[in-house]
Amino acid sequence: MSDLRDLYQEVILDHGKRPRNFRFPEGANRESEGYNPLCGDHLTLKARVEDGSVSDVGFQGDGCAISKAAASTMTEAVKGMTQSEISELFDSYHALVTGADGVEPDLDRLGKLAVFAGVSEFPMRVKCATLAWHTLQEALAGEGGTVSTE
Repeated sequence: MSDLRDLYQEVILDHGKRPRNFRFPEGANRESEGYNPLCGDHLTLKARVEDGSVSDVGFQGDGCAISKAAASTMTEAVKGMTQSEISELFDSYHALVTGADGVEPDLDRLGKLAVFAGVSEFPMRVKCATLAWHTLQEALAGEGGTVSTE
């Protein structure tokens, strides 16, 4: 288990230092901002939705390693998905990072996102790990507002 935990930590640190999709996609037609006042994480997320699916998504902002890594891995995972598929994936991810009683996260569906399993041991970090997801949901709803974790 220690080797697995080390691998998870390595993936999170890699995505935190070198986030993927740390840019705004051309032709973005959805946008939202997210803010976690407790940790200071702040990001702007933009997505291009075509034919009901996210064809491209990216973000920019500042935050802790978990926040950046979560946004980075999320942007990789959701490309090509519909809003309902993203919601289902988020439900499983949320169960994973919160350690929700009686809810088993679908690890096969989560893929690389499973590296955030250890977040459940640190409840204060759950908001860091979910900020990008809440921001994406706001953007996909077409509201274009600001999401706050408080």
